[in-house]
Amino acid sequence: MKITRIAAIDIGSNSLRLLITNVIYTKKYTHYKKVSITRLPVRLGEDVFSTGEISKKSGLRLVDSMRAFAAIMRVNDIDGYRACATSAMRESTNGNHWLKEIKNETDIDIEIIDGHEEAHLVFNAKLFDKIQPKEKNLLFVDVGGGSTEFTLFQDDELVLSKSFKIGTVRILLDLDQSENWSNLKTWISNQVNVLNDRVAIIGSGGNINKVHKMSNKSIDEPLSINYVNHIYNTINKMKLDDRITSLGLNIDRADVIVPALEIFQKILSLTGANKVYVPKVGLSDGIVRELYRSKFKPLLEL
Repeated sequence: MKITRIAAIDIGSNSLRLLITNVIYTKKYTHYKKVSITRLPVRLGEDVFSTGEISKKSGLRLVDSMRAFAAIMRVNDIDGYRACATSAMRESTNGNHWLKEIKNETDIDIEIIDGHEEAHLVFNAKLFDKIQPKEKNLLFVDVGGGSTEFTLFQDDELVLSKSFKIGTVRILLDLDQSENWSNLKTWISNQVNVLNDRVAIIGSGGNINKVHKMSNKSIDEPLSINYVNHIYNTINKMKLDDRITSLGLNIDRADVIVPALEIFQKILSLTGANKVYVPKVGLSDGIVRELYRSKFKPLLEL
């Protein structure tokens, strides 16, 4: 038995995540066991989507966060890592400046990845190990702070993927989303609604994961459209303070959960789907698996 300890860093528009995983290799099966996950509420999207760049204050918080992540990785004596930045960093005019600062201060290299690479990595997180949907057509929907990634599956095979600048932080900032929604509606009409069989949604992201946890359903049980509508109406009526104290939501989750549910509601309506599967895997899980398969597993199989 060989244990490889891998770290994945996800620099999103709403928060930063560090996932550390033990990958246990045996001849019969490879096991992925989470050691820890650290989430920090550095909302880069608030700056970037409003002004086009990362402010000095947010940039310094970003560097401090990476110092903390570097320390956690050292303490855990990791064998390898990969750090990926998504929508906010893609659109920031001064993102490269802060990436250089992080490199100088922490020696962490960060890649800015596009929406297609995001979808690819999440697909590699083995969605269908966690859920066994009966539907032939599945639309994977990963809702983030700055963008939403869509991946269409047929018979468990990836057919195509698409990224749209529709996100929870953008909605909170009251940015005009009409053109993006129009483009999404056209894409769904041309790519999804032409399919013969009904489509089901696979939801990804911290907000839908939290909603599924609140439902007390097992991981293989999807959320019904009625439940999504019900929980949206319940949370939307609550004051922000009550969401934090009564529902136990993190401060930086309590506001974005409402626009996240609005996005899922619209997608359910546009596609005619009536359920959302929630496998609770994301970009960081995909990063771990991709790094292990590309760098470490080939050495073990020699």
